[in-house]
Amino acid sequence: MDPIERLKRDAARRALELVEPGMLVGLGSGSTAHHFIAGLGARLAAGALAGVRAVASSRESESQALELGIPLIDLPAGGIDLAVDGMDEVSPTLDAIKGLGGALTREKIVAAAARRFVLVGDGRKRVDRLGQRAPVPVEIIAFGWRHTRERLRALGADPRLRGGEADPYTTDNGNLILDLAMPGPFDPRTLADALCGVPGVVEHGLFLGMAERAFVAEAGGVAELSRTPA
Repeated sequence: MDPIERLKRDAARRALELVEPGMLVGLGSGSTAHHFIAGLGARLAAGALAGVRAVASSRESESQALELGIPLIDLPAGGIDLAVDGMDEVSPTLDAIKGLGGALTREKIVAAAARRFVLVGDGRKRVDRLGQRAPVPVEIIAFGWRHTRERLRALGADPRLRGGEADPYTTDNGNLILDLAMPGPFDPRTLADALCGVPGVVEHGLFLGMAERAFVAEAGGVAELSRTPA
């Protein structure tokens, strides 16, 4: 196994230790979440986790879960017990950027519905501040997307249509994604509030104050990080 994939698997395995019989679990999307779903499927098949059901945050994670025999249900009104997902960046306070895999809206719905939200990933995702390495993904509706792009540019961002105009990326929701390259340090909360005020924006990839902990795997082992005030 590739060394980076091994780290992702190790982080996912630590999060699996939080799953208890009878839980309703939110399944994230992406390469690290893939390892978590695989591990959950294996434990269910072995009879180690009776009564566990899951809610998938993307068609990809739904397909994997069904192949492994993980019982899936629609997200209930009462929420879920635990959600586990990867991250594209995570700050020292466990604020995160997510969405480079394209499932940010459903991921955020699932994360917000969870009593406990846990991030998993490898050490490359740790940053001193958000936006240090990754753009901020923003899901937008296709209608009037060029105007929406200019509204986002007015916020000081450099918005780039994912996939380009010739073959734009389309989310599971049928929407487009603009990846915002920021020219320098920014205040995540201020940007998040501004993005929510732009017509045409469906959701953004700033996951602020949501995660209670993160498991980050590096060569020396898996670190467990807890959220601290910003």
